[in-house]
Amino acid sequence: MTCKLTAYRVADATGWTLTPAAGKRDWMDATPEKFAYRCLPLVMANQVGWNVGCPVNLSLNWNGKPDIHSVAIRFPDGEHPGNRFVASHFGSGIVTFSLPWLFRTSPGYGLWCRGPVNSPKENMAPLEGIIETDWAPYTFTMNWKMMKRNTEVFFRKGEPVCTLVPLPLALPEAVEPVLAEIDENERLKYDFFQFTSRRSGNIDTLKRTGESVFSMDYMKGQQPDGSAVPQHRKAFKLREFERGRPEGSDPAGLRLPSGAAPGGGPS
Repeated sequence: MTCKLTAYRVADATGWTLTPAAGKRDWMDATPEKFAYRCLPLVMANQVGWNVGCPVNLSLNWNGKPDIHSVAIRFPDGEHPGNRFVASHFGSGIVTFSLPWLFRTSPGYGLWCRGPVNSPKENMAPLEGIIETDWAPYTFTMNWKMMKRNTEVFFRKGEPVCTLVPLPLALPEAVEPVLAEIDENERLKYDFFQFTSRRSGNIDTLKRTGESVFSMDYMKGQQPDGSAVPQHRKAFKLREFERGRPEGSDPAGLRLPSGAAPGGGPS
C-alpha cells in the first residue's frame, strides 16, 4: 500500500524548503572518527520524513513571562516576511511556525509533525503532534518551547523547523503488546547470549587496549552465526516533492457546494 503526500501551497513560500531528511548531522560528524555513524538505528531515523526548512535567519528571546508578548523575535538580516510566519500565539515561551502548505495524505494516513530527528537544539524543545491529514482541510503549525528566559536562540535559514513523517493512523492501536521470558524462545535466547558474550569481550578489549573490535553484526545485517538477513536495510531514500496530480484531486473537475466559489468564499 502506498501513501501519497501532497503539499498544497496556501501562503507565500518564499525561502521555505521541503526536502527529504538527510542522514548526516553536524554533531555526528564531530564525533571521533565519526563514530556516531556506526549506530545504524541513529542513521536510519535521521532519514525518515521530510524536513521543513526555515525561510530566513531569526533569533528568539523569552523574558520568562506567560503572556503572548513575552518572546522577542528579531531578524538579524533585516528580513521581515509580511505573513508573520513565526509568532508567539500561546505565551509561556512557546514559538509558533506557520507552514505555508496544507498537507493531504492518502486515506488512513496522517502526519507526525515532529522536531528534527537527532538534532538537539540548546534551550529549545520541539512540541510534536499527529494530524489527520487524510481529511482535514486545515493547516497546522509547528511549535517550540523555549526553556530558559533571557537566553537568545537562533534559527538559521534552511535549518529544519520540523520533520513530517507519514503514519498509518490505525497502526498504534493495531499493535498487540506482549510480555514474555527469554526462556520461552530457545533460538532467540541462544542468539542473544551469543551476542552478549561477544559484546562483553569486545568492550573489555576496548577498555584494555583502546582498540575498537566490534563485529558490527547489526550494521552488516547478519545473525550471530554469520548468516545474512535478506530483508536488512541500511538506508531510506525518500522522493523529492514534484508537481503531479494531488491526493484527492477530482479529474472530472472541482465540485463545490452550491453557492461556493473557488478561492474561498461565497460567489
